[in-house]
Amino acid sequence: MKIIFAISEVEELVKTGGLADVGKALPLALKEAGHDVGIIMPYYRSIAQQFKLASACTQQTLFAESNVYHFDIRQLSWNDIDIYFVDYPAYFDRDGLYSSTYEAFPDNGERFSFFCGASIMVMQALALQPDILHCHDWHTAMLPFLLKTDRSGDFTDVKSVFTIHNAAFQGVNKLEDIPYLRHHPAILSQVHGGYINMLQTGIEFADKITTVSPNYAQELLTDLGSHGLHDRLVTRQHDLVGILNGCDYTQWNPATDAFLPENYDVENLHPKRHCKQALQLKSGLPDKPATPLLGMVCRLTEQKGFGYLLPILDELMDHNVQLVIVGTGDPEVCMDLGEYAQNHPDQFAFINGFSSEHAHLVEAGADFFLMPSQFEPCGLNQMYSLAYGTIPVVRAVGGLKDTVIDPKDAPAQASGFVFTLPSPEGLLACIRRALLFYYEHPVRFREMQQRGMRTRFTWQSAAKHYLALYQQMLAEQ
Repeated sequence: MKIIFAISEVEELVKTGGLADVGKALPLALKEAGHDVGIIMPYYRSIAQQFKLASACTQQTLFAESNVYHFDIRQLSWNDIDIYFVDYPAYFDRDGLYSSTYEAFPDNGERFSFFCGASIMVMQALALQPDILHCHDWHTAMLPFLLKTDRSGDFTDVKSVFTIHNAAFQGVNKLEDIPYLRHHPAILSQVHGGYINMLQTGIEFADKITTVSPNYAQELLTDLGSHGLHDRLVTRQHDLVGILNGCDYTQWNPATDAFLPENYDVENLHPKRHCKQALQLKSGLPDKPATPLLGMVCRLTEQKGFGYLLPILDELMDHNVQLVIVGTGDPEVCMDLGEYAQNHPDQFAFINGFSSEHAHLVEAGADFFLMPSQFEPCGLNQMYSLAYGTIPVVRAVGGLKDTVIDPKDAPAQASGFVFTLPSPEGLLACIRRALLFYYEHPVRFREMQQRGMRTRFTWQSAAKHYLALYQQMLAEQ
């Protein structure tokens, strides 16, 4: 099959979150399975600074209203995959991908609507005729719409897949702020109260809709879990499939991880204690090998469960525990965590920032990894934690429910601790269960660590599910 990915970020090139991990790993797994894969993405400033790429063809021109968009197509061979970049400096030569500091660019709707139109022109200009066009999140959600309403008919046989990575981000914009779409003949069907919801448009026009875990697919069919899109998704539920993301075990492997002071594996967990000591030292905490250490690495947002965690910090610190949190995000959450760390320097460390070294050290050095998310479409850190013998403490949402098994549910398969109640009390009770297990059942705790380390969620498995879906779509033609 010829498969084209339209996506806004790819790990190794540019990244803000888990979308980039999929943008790298899934194309590579599909390529490995023998398929012809290409990627279309914006030519951001940070990419232009890394690679000085020649134009792949003559300059292209798009028209919309009185606007004329002259843009270049640049091409990079990356891991034997051709990446085609849309180079339009007015929209993509910026410091950030979607925002400046913590504020989204006001023209994001226009920027990425143009990118969708330019992606079609990339396929036309370079004679790319994919069997499957795989689009990701709201940034590329207008592509299925443009494909279906394209009067030229160049891509009428192309099947579109639209993957929802996080339904909380929907790309809601005023039509008057999107010159590229404003006078499209079919756009009025997508306008409600003067606004376009790009995610909703992708759901309506894509041939198939996927999301990043089976449980999140079920949550998307509910009012609460879909962030208001359940009516649209219920009408498309026969075309909705949840496929669990994989984990890149080449980057996340305690036996080979170059960030660790000492490597370890499932047969020899002894060096993990040296990783704990290094984490305590790097974080400014006392070296206490017997004290359970809880770690957390994430964006500091409400989604990640800080509404559950912050109210229980006082009670948590009454226990003999240490806590390390690494991340950036909401300024108010940062301020609260910073103040708390100052007041509890022997128990709590907050690192306001992100570094790969610290992230890997938390995964290796912590005894438990906290992910008390309000919602979590898939989640990757719980997979990393399992691989590193660090027990996840998670809420039973999205991919967390699909990947972590609680002792109450299946003692012989248990790999972590899971709570359901969306409240501070629910989180605190779950942490206390985990601490009790740590102190009272050291043999079973070690068995749980080793069970997690033997668990694998591979991109090869995910790719097989996507290929089956692609083949089903082509058979339905």
